[in-house]
Amino acid sequence: MRDLILMFVLAFGAALAVGALGALVLRSVRRRSITVHLCVVVTVAVLAVAAGVVAVAEAMFLSAHDLEVVLITVGAAAAVSLAVGWTFGRRLAVAAVWAEQARERERRLEKGRRDLVAWVSHDLRTPLAGLRAMAEALEDGVVADPAGVAEYHRRIRVESDRMTRLVDDLFELSRINAGALRLSLSAVPLGEVVSDAVASAAPLAAARRVKLVAAPTGWPTVAASEPELSRVIANLLMNAVRYTPEDGTVLIEAGQERESAWLSVADTCGGIPPADLGRLFDVAFRGERARTPSSGDSNGGLGLAIVHGLVAAHGGSVDVRNTADGCRFLVTLPAA
Repeated sequence: MRDLILMFVLAFGAALAVGALGALVLRSVRRRSITVHLCVVVTVAVLAVAAGVVAVAEAMFLSAHDLEVVLITVGAAAAVSLAVGWTFGRRLAVAAVWAEQARERERRLEKGRRDLVAWVSHDLRTPLAGLRAMAEALEDGVVADPAGVAEYHRRIRVESDRMTRLVDDLFELSRINAGALRLSLSAVPLGEVVSDAVASAAPLAAARRVKLVAAPTGWPTVAASEPELSRVIANLLMNAVRYTPEDGTVLIEAGQERESAWLSVADTCGGIPPADLGRLFDVAFRGERARTPSSGDSNGGLGLAIVHGLVAAHGGSVDVRNTADGCRFLVTLPAA
């Protein structure tokens, strides 16, 4: 019994020494990745077992041959244990990081859904209240002169158009998020689509005294679905015009590089805060109050989210960067 106690003390002491050294190593790498921490833990555990076996073997006064056999056995087992531990440790680390990223993405999506409900509720409540007030005024005869009645009818139509656009955006976004978007790809001349989008945005640009400039040449042909591509370009142009101050300029250019085509929309909005660049395509994100358009132009904060979803459905990408006097949206699509 005394010999067993002695062997336990020796093994425990050797393992404790290795464990204490491992604790110091863990303290020194506390700022490193979770993979490093797991590898250190596995290494310390294997070395602690090996140290205990070696300490007991030395105390048993084994012959040189027997001691060599014990050391070889322990070394082989330690090597296999370390290899297996490092491999699965890295997998666990990757799984942990992926799980954390998934949770963070889920939190962002949930926050986006809450923001979407809040913004849409506000954007629907405002025109509905106006429609009800104008309808009651017409019904009660508060406005009776032909000019006033005509103006109320015009305002009712404008508010109805706003609500229609918002509902259309919600429907489009729901199709994108549900994976129900089906594209009919064909060879689409990008210049023709941009020309139509510029013509549609021209009245708003003129009202805001913003200059729309489209490059005269360099328009490639892309593999896309024309209705969805038209919506992408229209949303980008409208977004640029809304945020560009008076006497500003919105420049639309395009080109082709190997098997991909690109389209850029640059404005002179003064730039986007760096903290907002990564969230610009999130659902219902509108940025700081100073860059929020007036209620008459509100689109629920869905325009850029729809752009991102439609471009991704085409197998392309969209990015935004600040320039010297504004920002530049760059869309990349497969060339036809």
